[in-house]
Amino acid sequence: MAEVNNSSVIQLLADRFGAKVSGVNEPYGLLTVETTKDVIIVVLTYLKETEGAKFSFLTDITAVHYPDTKHIAVVYHLHNMVNKIRIRVKVFIHEQTPSIPTATVLWNGANWMERETYDFFGVKFEGHPDLRRILNMDELNVHPMLKQYPLEDPNRVDKKDEYFGR
Repeated sequence: MAEVNNSSVIQLLADRFGAKVSGVNEPYGLLTVETTKDVIIVVLTYLKETEGAKFSFLTDITAVHYPDTKHIAVVYHLHNMVNKIRIRVKVFIHEQTPSIPTATVLWNGANWMERETYDFFGVKFEGHPDLRRILNMDELNVHPMLKQYPLEDPNRVDKKDEYFGR
């Protein structure tokens, strides 16, 4: 069996997906790639099932909001526990239409991770079996991790400078 490392995984992805997988980078040795939402399930399936990859453990699904570009990055962390190698897969989606196919078709554990990402970022996972809030109350009409809300209430009087002699 050939050694599985970042270089071999990069080559596997390039051979199979070509330009559909881009943004290849290795910050701090963690292989990071970008793809699109139309092929994310195919890419994840390939990484999970292909000999030479075998990223069978889904460590995390989360998101990052980039308000300057009006995009949300949905981020998947996968782990090949046999070869002790990890990969980060990013998919950028527009903040006005934040939807992406569910990974619950590959990992049952994606269920709660996707619910948390929906709860905090508003990302709708198409085909999810039970997409509803998991940590915030149902009545909350915002997604608190989106960077479109001020960090502090501007109307708080206990934060005004004149009360502190400034």
